[in-house]
Amino acid sequence: MDIEERLRGLLLQGLDGDAGAYQRFLKELSAHLRAFLRRRLAQRPDEVEDLVQETLLAVHNQRHTYRSDMPVTAWAHAIARYKLIDWLRAHAAREARHEPLDDNADALFATSDSDAAEARRDLGQLLGLLPDRQRLPIVHMKLEGLSVVETAQRTGLSESAVKVGVHRGLKALAAKLRGMG
Repeated sequence: MDIEERLRGLLLQGLDGDAGAYQRFLKELSAHLRAFLRRRLAQRPDEVEDLVQETLLAVHNQRHTYRSDMPVTAWAHAIARYKLIDWLRAHAAREARHEPLDDNADALFATSDSDAAEARRDLGQLLGLLPDRQRLPIVHMKLEGLSVVETAQRTGLSESAVKVGVHRGLKALAAKLRGMG
């Protein structure tokens, strides 16, 4: 049995109330995550264990978001990547406080502004491919940070239609992105 099947089986048993299976899931997942993060933090091996623990905590806290039709490793890797990105951002911010800006700072900030503008343009084009009932809830909730109630009031959609629109819209965007890749 491969790691994916074993982890999936243990997680599903754990979600059904089998505490022993859930403990085995966390133990096996921690070994898997350790290898995953060690490859990405080869220059900082001392940080791996902290990130493994943070990721396991996030997996535990987000276990209700796992869908049984998706691979466990992909779900856990996504959580681990978010934790790694958070760590890299925090680490970069700490390091940046200790490095003086040089004459190339203007070029650095100009690139960052043009990258952000490019990303906004690309996102706008992708969202433009969606029907209003999916695009508007995503724009209001995910980009503007409005609640479901506020989005429903602005769009005239019901609250459940807003939730469905976000879900289906994000799913459609993911499918379009996979098709582009």
